[in-house]
Amino acid sequence: MVVVLALIVFLWFRGFSEESVTKFGGTNIKLVCADVQFESSYDSGELYLSNIGNVPIYSFKLKIEGAGSSDLVDIEDATGTWPEAGLNLNGVFTGTVSVASGTQQINVIPVLRGTSDKGARSHTCDEQYGVIVSV
Repeated sequence: MVVVLALIVFLWFRGFSEESVTKFGGTNIKLVCADVQFESSYDSGELYLSNIGNVPIYSFKLKIEGAGSSDLVDIEDATGTWPEAGLNLNGVFTGTVSVASGTQQINVIPVLRGTSDKGARSHTCDEQYGVIVSV
C-alpha cells in the first residue's frame, strides 16, 4: 500500500515539473532565445524577415496589436506560406500579412525547435525577444 501511495505522489509531482527542451547539445532553449538575431519590417502589407544571427529560427508568432486588442497567430496562418525548414542562417522571408484597420504594430516573436526526452519540440520565445514593427 505504501509503495502504491508513493508511486501516486511521485507521478503527481512529476506532472508539475516542466519538460526540459534543449538546443545545441544541451543548452536550455529558453537561454538560446537571447542569442536569436533577426530583422523585421512591414511595408504595404508585406512582412520582411531576415535571420542575421547564428541560431536557426523554426517559425514566428505574430502578435498583431490594435486599439485595445491583440491577436497571436502563427506566421504560416497569417501569410499562407512558410519554409518547412524555417529561417536558417542568412535566410530571408517575405510574405503578405493582412491586418485589420486600426492595427498599430506587430510584435514578431521567434519560435525555436529543440529536443526533449520525447523528441523534437517547439518553443515560443518570450515577447521581449520579439521585434516590433509599425503598421
